[in-house]
Amino acid sequence: MQDLFGRNQSDERPDQFDSPSADAPLADRLRPRTLEEFVGQYHLLGPKGDLSGGEKFLAAAFRARRPPSIIFWGPPGSGKTTLAHLIARATNCHFVFFSAVLSGVNEVRAIIKQAKQWSRAEGTDGRGTILFVDEIHRFNRSQQDAFLPHVEDGTIMLMGATTENPSFELTAPLLSRCRVVVLRPLERADLVTILRRALTDRERGLGAVAIDAAPELLEEIADWSEGDARRALNLLETAVTLCPEEKGRRLLTEAAVREVAQERLLIFDKDREEHYNVISAFIKSMRGSDPDAAVYWLARLLEAGEDPLFVTRRMVIFASEDVGNADPQALMVAVAALHAFQAVGWPEGWIPLSQAAIYLASAPKSNASYRAYGQAKAELKTSGTLPVPLHLRNAPTKLMAQEGYGKDYRYPHEFPGHITEQDYLPERLKGRRFYEPGDEGAERQTKE
Repeated sequence: MQDLFGRNQSDERPDQFDSPSADAPLADRLRPRTLEEFVGQYHLLGPKGDLSGGEKFLAAAFRARRPPSIIFWGPPGSGKTTLAHLIARATNCHFVFFSAVLSGVNEVRAIIKQAKQWSRAEGTDGRGTILFVDEIHRFNRSQQDAFLPHVEDGTIMLMGATTENPSFELTAPLLSRCRVVVLRPLERADLVTILRRALTDRERGLGAVAIDAAPELLEEIADWSEGDARRALNLLETAVTLCPEEKGRRLLTEAAVREVAQERLLIFDKDREEHYNVISAFIKSMRGSDPDAAVYWLARLLEAGEDPLFVTRRMVIFASEDVGNADPQALMVAVAALHAFQAVGWPEGWIPLSQAAIYLASAPKSNASYRAYGQAKAELKTSGTLPVPLHLRNAPTKLMAQEGYGKDYRYPHEFPGHITEQDYLPERLKGRRFYEPGDEGAERQTKE
């Protein structure tokens, strides 16, 4: 039987992933065909793919007659597509691969029609259909809603893959019908295991070519890959082609690895979750008084292309919110960094920003002034607009003076130390404290 895309569908081979062409990229050829070949994600599958662990949700999905609808959320090369494919094989379901980038709702309708035919076809024993949607976050709300009735009535088991936070990118109705499974970047040891398999597998890998690769070079490739198995295999495959063959063997060299790796790709998208993650880490490192972490996250932001003025504005806010009067100089440093960057620009503009971030991280901390405003604001909601005490009011006219405006006001500069006791809050709030200075830095003096 063929699907609507002309692909063979048999009980033994539910889809094209089982037999990539000989000239396909190494990462495609080496895609796991069984769960035993799958490496990583042990928090979902149990140790080394041991499906006996009933507490593991994904392990249970492999054992189910009809697996649940699942959203695989994880970084590139972590196994999202492969896991969906392996579940289809284990549960004897038809597997239809669908790209949210290349296809739309019309194609979904055609797939739903064929899924209904498959479920009624003689000899299939009502085999279910897993519709795997790659980059499902690319679908808008109405496109996502098109899946709902067919997931609800069991026509399809929807499995989607996304690198973006489903909470932000997928609709609540769709999320309520699917289980979100979070995949992690692969560990270095897992990537090295995959690379070694690529070097020894004669059928699908590079085993037909004698390749000498030092363990430390495989670890270096794993480090450059940053948890992405596909990237690791692509790096290995390209590096091997740069190594000349001598006497029937190839020697993988560090120079070849560095040549293909080039510079690391900094994962950072200004419109999506990673942007907020890095900004959050930057702010929290300064708040935690860790200048090393602060300057690291600052470099992550700037080198990935973040707007430097956005970063410096965040530092200006931080100087008042988190340092406050424990070091009043901090606000001046942050504002100076903002003006300095505007005057200098790139490529040297990072220098004053680094200085400011390290200063703010090293400064004593107090959020007393920040909290004081919040408490005053809360009081406004409770007590409303209380009248200004008469002695604090100006009396520019005779009538206002007759009404008691400004009466008994004590001018502080006429008293010793330029301070005198009098009430400045409304009568109802007499004695109320909003600002409670701390014991750090200059606020200790203010408190005294």
